[in-house]
Amino acid sequence: MEADAGHVTEIVRKGDPDRYLSVLYAPEDKRAALLALYAFNVEVSRVRDMVSEPLPGEIRLQWWRDMIAAPEGAVTGNPVADGLRRAIEDHELPRAAFDNMLEARIFDLYDDPMPDRNSLEGYCGETAGALIQLASLVLEPEAAVAHAPLAGHAGCAQGIAGLLRLLPQHRARGQCYVPADILAAAGTDREALLGAGEGAERAVAAMIALGREHLGRFETGATGMTLSLRPAYLPAALAGAQLDRIAASPLDGGKPISVTRKHWIMLRRAARGW
Repeated sequence: MEADAGHVTEIVRKGDPDRYLSVLYAPEDKRAALLALYAFNVEVSRVRDMVSEPLPGEIRLQWWRDMIAAPEGAVTGNPVADGLRRAIEDHELPRAAFDNMLEARIFDLYDDPMPDRNSLEGYCGETAGALIQLASLVLEPEAAVAHAPLAGHAGCAQGIAGLLRLLPQHRARGQCYVPADILAAAGTDREALLGAGEGAERAVAAMIALGREHLGRFETGATGMTLSLRPAYLPAALAGAQLDRIAASPLDGGKPISVTRKHWIMLRRAARGW
């Protein structure tokens, strides 16, 4: 069991260092469940990198659906899956949220364009936003329900910042997460964005503005957030700094934030809130 826990922790530490840092601010008895959630997210978010064709990727995502839907008490032999199932059972987490998350991740496997802003916000809500809400349910169920709309805005801000940080990688493999209506409003299109052509920086600027819009809505509503929920939202606290850096260097993902700076931002929010 200890070896499995260490394996799960290492997946998060290496694959998602921002969320790993946030777990350090959570009560010790909640950390295993949070790490299982975040390790699951690491595993499903990198499926595209592990397959050469979409179909094997869809099969991997279906495997996760099957594991989550398995009868109570079933053991898969996969440390992340077993840890996730314990978290779901111990904290009565809604399985539908995981199914929706896996459905959203199918988009990652293909090079189809993001249709519009609503689709982008839905994608971010079902991935980053859902993860915040699930973590909140682990930390404080009643407060999580009361603050659910904030998880959506925080998830959109965090998700958009994350997609823009990965823009060079997405462009290299022909993916476009910038919605078609935002591209059109910027006077450009998918091909121009992928080739860093005319209007590409304007489209990124519009995405940054959308991310900041959601961040502002979250921060306005989060002033009364209970202390117990803060660890779930700490990764999203980095979105503002990330968007600022991307604005200074729109097409290359922005300059990374130092670990020291990340620690400081999270410590301040954990102690003082928003």
